[in-house]
Amino acid sequence: MKTSELKAAVLGGAFDQRFTYIYGESALEAQKARYAKAIDEFAKLYGADRDAALYSVAGRSELSGNHTDHNFGCVIAASIDLDIIAVAAPSDGSVIRVKSAGFKEDVVDINTFTEPLETPEGHSNELIAGMVAGFRKDGYKVGGFDAYTTSNVLKGSGISSSAAFEDMIGNILNHIYNDGKIDNVEIAKLSQYAENRFFGKPCGLMDQVACGVGGIVAIDFADPSKPLIDKLDFDITAAGYNLCIVNTGGNHADLTDDYASVPLEMKSVAAKLGKKVLRETDEDAVIAAIPQLRETLGDRAIMRAMHFFAENKRVAAQKAALAAGDLDAFFAGVIASGRSSFCYLQNVYTTKNVSEQGLSLALCLAERTLAGKKAAWRVHGGGFAGTIQAFVPTAEVENFRRVMDAAFGEGRCMVLRIRPVGAVKI
Repeated sequence: MKTSELKAAVLGGAFDQRFTYIYGESALEAQKARYAKAIDEFAKLYGADRDAALYSVAGRSELSGNHTDHNFGCVIAASIDLDIIAVAAPSDGSVIRVKSAGFKEDVVDINTFTEPLETPEGHSNELIAGMVAGFRKDGYKVGGFDAYTTSNVLKGSGISSSAAFEDMIGNILNHIYNDGKIDNVEIAKLSQYAENRFFGKPCGLMDQVACGVGGIVAIDFADPSKPLIDKLDFDITAAGYNLCIVNTGGNHADLTDDYASVPLEMKSVAAKLGKKVLRETDEDAVIAAIPQLRETLGDRAIMRAMHFFAENKRVAAQKAALAAGDLDAFFAGVIASGRSSFCYLQNVYTTKNVSEQGLSLALCLAERTLAGKKAAWRVHGGGFAGTIQAFVPTAEVENFRRVMDAAFGEGRCMVLRIRPVGAVKI
């Protein structure tokens, strides 16, 4: 569809049913205006006569299983109604151009940028090149395209802006060159490949799966090449709760070493026991080896390993609780997960700057504000900076928002909806 026709279709209601399904009825008009503006920006950059299409990839919220996926553990995650959207059209030749709102245009010649840089620079062009390399590695078709993207999945906010971007590149390649036949789980695996190999960040697979698959999903990474994914049919909003994410203002950009230390220390414990990852051993073996582990790895690595085993048990219990509609049990697991992350995983603040503890302060305020209420709160995502998560009774949302915005700035408390789909062509 030509870009002028595409905009007329959006504003004329042709996509209303689809937008309502993804974003909810109350957000319909705002999303129509958002997509129409994105089409205008694409037309200015790449031409008004292009045959273009619309795409969306969700941000994600981790509901249970903090820092377990990279050691083949278990998680519960959900896609949320903050997303990255794109207007994209195929182009002749081997160049991919992506202009993301607020950022410099990425221009990648996929026939020359075929291997990771010797020293990754952490730029988005590396993610694009990595996605193309992954597609080629697995025998999928690739080609040039032009795209304009805009996102409310805030960078450094713990809702996976990088995973959403990777999945978006895969989403576009999938539909333009592979007839949309590649499963979103496969795209998620290629996104992890791009981030690990080309971007230089040793992430797990949870973020990419949660952004790509959609809804609430329980994921078991015992075999990461074939993760077991169970959709959980539970509506948080219908149960009388909002999922609130509080962005404390910290940025993840300078914390790569902190993030890398978590899987590294967990895997070092496993290695001392002759295993590749913690999922291949057990808690009793770690406890029995504590004297030797303390001498060689130190105490924090042991505590992080113990957190891993406890989190896996919590995920199983919380999965069962959601399936049974038992919010009391689910919320108890949320609180326990948060405390374990703070005490044992130790990812609530960075030791590089102990005077800045936005997450600690936000958790303190959440506990005080929601005391006596049926609610729950925990560190959200990778941690060290960024966001906390809270399940807040609908009647308490405005007061919770007021407290958090007063402390961290207007608009820092995001009241979210769990959306039913992940990576899609609109």
